[in-house]
Amino acid sequence: MATVQDLLRPSIKALKAYSSARDEFQEETSNMVFIDANENPFNNGVNRYPDPQQNEVKNILSEIKNVSKSNILLGNGSDEVLDLLVRAFCEPNQDNIIILPPTYGMYEVLANLNAVETRKVLLSEDFQPESDQILKVADANSKILFLCSPNNPSGNSFSDNEVETLLKKFEGIVVIDEAYIDFSTQDSWLHRLEEFPNLVITQTLSKAYGMAGIRLGICYASEEIIKVLNTIKPPYNINVLTQNKAVELLKQTDVIDTEIDSILIERSQLISDLKSIAYIEKIYPSDTNFVLVKVDDATKRYNQLIKEGVVVRNRTTQPLCENCLRLTVGTPSENKTLITALTKLQ
Repeated sequence: MATVQDLLRPSIKALKAYSSARDEFQEETSNMVFIDANENPFNNGVNRYPDPQQNEVKNILSEIKNVSKSNILLGNGSDEVLDLLVRAFCEPNQDNIIILPPTYGMYEVLANLNAVETRKVLLSEDFQPESDQILKVADANSKILFLCSPNNPSGNSFSDNEVETLLKKFEGIVVIDEAYIDFSTQDSWLHRLEEFPNLVITQTLSKAYGMAGIRLGICYASEEIIKVLNTIKPPYNINVLTQNKAVELLKQTDVIDTEIDSILIERSQLISDLKSIAYIEKIYPSDTNFVLVKVDDATKRYNQLIKEGVVVRNRTTQPLCENCLRLTVGTPSENKTLITALTKLQ
């Protein structure tokens, strides 16, 4: 099995990180005069640079997730984390990533932005990884395998056995995107992080935690990988307003738990109600806060719903998702509006 150092781009291994003023002096002492960072000295709440390591946010996440702070990196949305991973491990015009369509579209976009080839291995008909085929497609330049579990747009979680096989046999970094893990019956792979040096887990505050507007993504990985990503991330990538809001809302665990419970209850009710819609041909199992359904004509139904004032996601262009619509679980009122609109369509 290749080591992290084997997989890193040579230029990244040789890179010396930029050292910001707040990296060089981190003590928070009220009587200190800070004239080191060329900031505006007049206090308005945002005149100082934010903590480049987001220590207060990480302290809370470390406690919630039972993971050491040294295994956590925060990004400006999960997309920044994913981009950092591609830039750290994939040499432009030489290396490749592997993705499993249908899946989250940004993996391929970020590869294209970084001049990295994308190799695609379709999921099976029941939306599971084809590990044998994935390993056949991989070569010495396959640096990252992206597994979205629970998967977007299909909504299901991947088999633990398939994922473990890939963690053990894929010779690169395995990124498990767990954006929807809080809605799943399966455990996060976080509790096995120390078993696999090549494992990287990404999560987000945008879904279950209700903070899509502040753009805060999370990466959990070995200390070695986190150190590399800290070396190449922008020095102040998480602004002070985002950090403060994250700290405020992460402390409200009772509210978060209540909202997750409500979404799960509403998901069950929504699935039950969808069964009465004649033109819905299939309702796929969901471990997420959305439900994928197959209808007779997805584009027709999408346009009809728009006229009824309801916006869903048309996924018919995605592999294995012909005539499929993705329905996010809303509030009880929103879900009733959706069912009423679906019932009216001819």
